[in-house]
Amino acid sequence: MPHSIKSLTINDVNLFHQLLNCFEEVFDEPHNYGRNRPDNEYITSLLSDDTFIALIALDNDKVTGGLTAYELRKFEQPRSEIYIYDLAVYKEYRRQGVATALIEHLKPIARERGAWMIFVQADKDDDPPIQLYTKLGKREDILHFDIPVTND
Repeated sequence: MPHSIKSLTINDVNLFHQLLNCFEEVFDEPHNYGRNRPDNEYITSLLSDDTFIALIALDNDKVTGGLTAYELRKFEQPRSEIYIYDLAVYKEYRRQGVATALIEHLKPIARERGAWMIFVQADKDDDPPIQLYTKLGKREDILHFDIPVTND
């Protein structure tokens, strides 16, 4: 696999924009990833946040996929969990181990932070991610609820 994995830092604002482009195209969600994008100051602040992780896969200088994750510190024990918020790979780079490589690269980062688990959600009808995550971990069937913070 010619892809390399890179952890984004505050010096990688342009690569972060390319990651947003990837999410926008792969998820077909311009309303979430294309409109009202954060400015460079916000992105720099986010990339400097110790609880935020952004990884990209590169084929030479082209972003082929990436993931974002958050460290969630636990209260019941002195440990944390890593939540993969988004993971996407451009269609032409799928089935080449890119998503697996991104998750494998996340594991040592999680260990360094004292995390005991990485978790991720998948839509129940989205078979490719379900197959990937089943290969890498233990499946739990749970319900997810979005609770609005406004009464609109």
